[in-house]
Amino acid sequence: MASLRSLGLLVAAVVLMSAALLPPSAVAQLRTDYYASVCPNLEAIIRNSVRQSMAQSQISAPATLRLFFHDCAVAGCDASIMIVNSNGDDERRNSDNQSLKREGFQTILSAKAAVDSDPQCRNKVSCADILALAARESVLQSGGPNYQVELGRYDGRVSTRASVVLPHVNFNLDQLNAFFSGLGFSQTEMVALLGAHTLGAADCPFFQYRIGSDQTMNPSFASQLRGTCSSNPTSGFAFLDPTPVNFDNAFYRNLQGGRGLLGSDQVLYSDQRSRGTVDNYATNQGAFFADFVAAVTKLGRIGVKTAATGGEIRRDCRFPN
Repeated sequence: MASLRSLGLLVAAVVLMSAALLPPSAVAQLRTDYYASVCPNLEAIIRNSVRQSMAQSQISAPATLRLFFHDCAVAGCDASIMIVNSNGDDERRNSDNQSLKREGFQTILSAKAAVDSDPQCRNKVSCADILALAARESVLQSGGPNYQVELGRYDGRVSTRASVVLPHVNFNLDQLNAFFSGLGFSQTEMVALLGAHTLGAADCPFFQYRIGSDQTMNPSFASQLRGTCSSNPTSGFAFLDPTPVNFDNAFYRNLQGGRGLLGSDQVLYSDQRSRGTVDNYATNQGAFFADFVAAVTKLGRIGVKTAATGGEIRRDCRFPN
């Protein structure tokens, strides 16, 4: 198993470092006012649409934020995660994406419909940019920081199941660093980005293996989880931190108490090399917010497509034109 995992990480690093290299034209086209003359009400439209989605389901915000990461970390921020191929060979059908919830996809489709309902904006805004803005709104409307989103991405045309390589819940710090360094992130940036786990929940299969065997897990927390998952082994779930609908620094305080739900989260505290960053964010929410904004902005620059590199503005986010 160890050799297979190492091979997977090596492949991930090569693929992701390639995706992270932006051509100069892609760097230049990203700017916060990209749609100012094309669709001046874009941000207000998406803000209202995301607000409606969040009112309909508490899962919407964490599902949308996670969707943004799963998109950018695979083929770059090109909304390829949204594509549905008739033969089933697409990113969302990969086992590493089975944790993604339909509410995230629906949030983007609803936002796209809202944007296209404005004649001035119709078919002029990429699904990739809608996803980036919806992720920001999911953070902001959950009590997190507001930040400007760089725009100007084009949508990709290709989505394949085999292209998906993502971190697993049992990764140790070396494995996490190997993966995220392939994306161009430092260890501190990774710890800040994983703070997105302050929102939402995880299903029992993603953490049940730790109960009773992982000594870094708080015993009372383990007992609580055992009860949750023994009665609902397939449909049971637990929240990632005590305030699952609030974007705050409770995630890091949770890790300090041995109450990290995922092994790959708890290792950020149990490993001395990253513990100091966790302690800093646990006591200084402002520092976490500032570093998260920098990290998520950096995430949004990965593998950006242009018209010259085969990108397009999809009329339907689920299908290439």
